[in-house]
Amino acid sequence: MIIGTCLIELHLEGNESLKGKRALLKPLLARLHKEFNVSAAEVDHHDAWQAASIALACVANDPAHVEQVLNNAVHWIEHNRPDVQVVDWQVEIL
Repeated sequence: MIIGTCLIELHLEGNESLKGKRALLKPLLARLHKEFNVSAAEVDHHDAWQAASIALACVANDPAHVEQVLNNAVHWIEHNRPDVQVVDWQVEIL
């Protein structure tokens, strides 16, 4: 069993409240779960309006598949969510 995690640092430009942040992140996390079959959650910067850290987790038998799924999820955010800027991300395979 191979477990992969991905930590993604996001900048939410123009966001002015925690309510607005939740309105951006909740559908994003649900869509990542639906599109890539990963677990997704906000893991840091809970009180910051324009910053968020989200984590993705994927389990499979092939480490290359796990890495590909997580990389594709990050690229999907970059290309399909112009309201969210990916500042940094890292993938770790366990």
